Amino acid sequence: MKTIPEILKTTKTIAVVGMSNKPERASHQVAEYLQQHGYRIVPVNPSYAGQQILGEHVYASVPEAAAAIAPVRIDLVDCFRKSEDIVPIARDAVAIGAACLWMQLDVVNEEAARIAKTAGLDVVMDHCVKIEHKAVSA
Repeated sequence: MKTIPEILKTTKTIAVVGMSNKPERASHQVAEYLQQHGYRIVPVNPSYAGQQILGEHVYASVPEAAAAIAPVRIDLVDCFRKSEDIVPIARDAVAIGAACLWMQLDVVNEEAARIAKTAGLDVVMDHCVKIEHKAVSA
């Protein structure tokens, strides 16, 4: 299991699941910050599928996003969803060969973590990728 700094250093492409097109929402702010710091953001939200957020095409699901950007790999699946909604996202992260399943602040799902860890993914729960990136970069 990699440390958070190692995960952030080796990650290039991040699927942001539950990304909002509203600038005041945390998912939008975190994605914009990551984009400004060199990460490729891949928005995933069925409500906005086919639209653009932060200049990136929005996909309905993680598998759809992975197929669309192939051969580029989604390294990290960042979850801005309720804890109870994470298990299918964890299965999707495993299915596409992501390296990490990341659950944002207040998002904790032990079953999802077990699914991802069993498949060899790194798992981070209840942490904000923006806060962690700022701490590592300071």
